[in-house]
Amino acid sequence: MTGELRTPDLSRARAEDLLQYIDAGVTPWHAVLETEQRLQAAGFTELHETDSWKLEAGACHYVIRNGTGLIAFQLGSESAATGGFRVVGSHTDSPGLRVKPHGEQRAGGMVKLGVEVYGGPILATWADRELTLAGRVVLRDTNGFVTRLVNLQRPLLRIPTLAVHLDREVNSNGLKLEKQAHLPLLLAAVEDGLPEQGRLLSMLAAELGCDVKNVSAFELLACDTQSGSFYGPGDEYYAVGRIDNLAACHASIEALLEAGRSGNVKATCVAALFDNEEIGSQSAQGAQGSFLLSVLERVTLAQDGGREELLRALSAGFLVSADAAHALHPNHIGKYDAQHQVFLNKGPVVKINQNLRYTSDGLSASHFRRWCEMAGVECQTYVHHSDLPCGSTIGPQTAARLGMRAVDVGNPILSMHSIRECGGAADQDMMVRALSAFFGER
Repeated sequence: MTGELRTPDLSRARAEDLLQYIDAGVTPWHAVLETEQRLQAAGFTELHETDSWKLEAGACHYVIRNGTGLIAFQLGSESAATGGFRVVGSHTDSPGLRVKPHGEQRAGGMVKLGVEVYGGPILATWADRELTLAGRVVLRDTNGFVTRLVNLQRPLLRIPTLAVHLDREVNSNGLKLEKQAHLPLLLAAVEDGLPEQGRLLSMLAAELGCDVKNVSAFELLACDTQSGSFYGPGDEYYAVGRIDNLAACHASIEALLEAGRSGNVKATCVAALFDNEEIGSQSAQGAQGSFLLSVLERVTLAQDGGREELLRALSAGFLVSADAAHALHPNHIGKYDAQHQVFLNKGPVVKINQNLRYTSDGLSASHFRRWCEMAGVECQTYVHHSDLPCGSTIGPQTAARLGMRAVDVGNPILSMHSIRECGGAADQDMMVRALSAFFGER
């Protein structure tokens, strides 16, 4: 056909790999596990915060905190004090629904699971979809407690909408869901003789091959069962959940690995995957916590540096805060600033906000545009509509903690915070190339 945007082979392969990464990363725990496996395959080894660190030039390591935060780094040819830190920050969490600890309810002959809303999802998009459960389970054993990850995968749950005959104004007023009353997930018919809170625990025990009494606690997320897919006449777009912000996690790790393969890295390159950005980042594994600064300080100390060398490295460093950007929605053009619209498949976006909801300034934005030029990719600029409140990222708070120059960037997407977001199939490869130029610049 003529007039179709055909994604080049390399861009297509990158986008396919992104979909595999996101499908595997159904929860922050699973996203970290998938990232860890990719890093290990590339020769990275794990460091533990409780151990003493001894690092050699060119060393490649990663650190995990609480299962949902991960920081990977490669030492450059120069010490951190002289070469500085080059950091890409992103986050592993996405808005959604999380099961309450004693969530089982019985009503109308059915077992339901009560949920808490995590972050700011578009709740209506969770209705009338086949859902499953995934997350972390804490088990008792002879030595105390162990954690296991679960992904039940098969369709188990639904939030059915009310028939239009019982809600005649749904199309004019929109689907409105009360969080306490309307979001419990319908699981199964009530079974006689099964104790309260027994259905879910028995499912988890069966999945893990243990006794119900060994299940001490769980942290479970409702998950869409539909895999990521391409769409459009030329497969130029893709749709999947959690693009915000697993796409940036994927891009940062791929860029770190590509820069390392070049064998020409001067700075200490860091990919920081935080948790809890969607709820403010105030956790041990979040951007407001001590995780990144602790790792950077220990990297400096392990190179025989001290406080002076750490401050020099931070001052010479640069942070790229990578998160999703708002692509122009053709049916809602009035929601966008006319001079700062960005488009799918047109390359990375520099995000600017004068109230520092984004951390970009004129100089940091210029640097990122130069890295895009070095990588041979286009770069776009986004500014939010002045009459609408602007979201934020890890950028401002991380830059403030580190005292490091920073820029906020991201790939453009549509349906942000929906259960199923969508992006341009060519954009992921362009972002990886831009971040690789950032890491590899000498």
